[in-house]
Amino acid sequence: MTLKSLKWNQVNAWRLSQHRLSSRLTRQDLVKAATLTGGIQAQVLSAAELALCARIDGLSREDIHSALWQDHTLVKTWAMRGTLHLLSASELPLVVAARSLNETRSWANYFASYGLTSAQYDAFLSAVPQVLNDGPMTRDQLATAIAQQTGLPQLRELILSTGWGSPLKPSAFRGDLCFGPSQGQNVTFVNPRTWISDWSSIDPTLALQNIVRLYLQVYGPAVPEDFARWWSGGTGLVLTRKIFLAMAADLEEVDVEGWRAFALRATLEPMQNLEPADTVILLPLFDGYTFALGREVEPLVPTVYKSLVFRPQGWISAVVLVNGYVQGVWEYKTQRSQTIVKIRLFTSPTTSIRKGIEAEAGRLGAFLNTSVDLEVE
Repeated sequence: MTLKSLKWNQVNAWRLSQHRLSSRLTRQDLVKAATLTGGIQAQVLSAAELALCARIDGLSREDIHSALWQDHTLVKTWAMRGTLHLLSASELPLVVAARSLNETRSWANYFASYGLTSAQYDAFLSAVPQVLNDGPMTRDQLATAIAQQTGLPQLRELILSTGWGSPLKPSAFRGDLCFGPSQGQNVTFVNPRTWISDWSSIDPTLALQNIVRLYLQVYGPAVPEDFARWWSGGTGLVLTRKIFLAMAADLEEVDVEGWRAFALRATLEPMQNLEPADTVILLPLFDGYTFALGREVEPLVPTVYKSLVFRPQGWISAVVLVNGYVQGVWEYKTQRSQTIVKIRLFTSPTTSIRKGIEAEAGRLGAFLNTSVDLEVE
């Protein structure tokens, strides 16, 4: 069978449009940016804010904080790959349902590493949403309340002394815990079900299929390994392949200049007909667009520069994206009312690329409310 052929320029134009990087959203559509991308990675909150800024014109930090802590239309929680993300609150039940299917680890084995018996970890997991009904609670307050609720004083020490977040992640995966507004320097936690009034029960298999469909809509074409890496850090590949197979009627294998992958059938015609747009984008650390590019597809990130983009311990650099291709990395530092932006390009920039970088630096300064000193190497 002859595969339908796509050019990288077509794929890039499609991905840029779906990420709203070539045609940005307005600030009224803040939550839509998180929905379209399947969540904004947020272990560094300032990077998450810049990821939203890259997709939304006129955005302010206050808009993001209001969505999180006042309107509760965004939720900060552990999600894909066990990392912190900003998710649309309306999508959280879908992610929780899909996670329940994908999560193959035994909770007994997980908590046994912390010295808890089956009965003790059951008590722990049951206590978390109960005590958080009166939230928000700081980590110290949560630890104390759980120890009192369960009658297991060792749980307080477990929550306070172990690696950040580790014993709390299972509760987040179950939809029993998310982040609340900070109290001074202390983060807080709440039960998201007290924030989300319409928490519908969703079949886990259908939920994961919907997540795959969302992923392919914005990151496709892709192979099952790409989705598994994005969704669970590379685990659960057997399950992912089963889901792709079950969705065969909705998918079509394509050839992108020698690279074979799957696209949603409904996206092929618009992908083929979309006119490439000239775009220069400064994407921040850990941006989902960069993460999903894939590390084996040469045209998108030149092999010689991959170590500058995909760094050790899961660190993903801020990149200069030109028409969907990574053509440099950048960093910034704000001191008082000035932001210094340092750009390292892989090749000498054209006049249009330099102008694009200057425009992007201007948007960054407007978001940070500072002047900008731009240095381009």
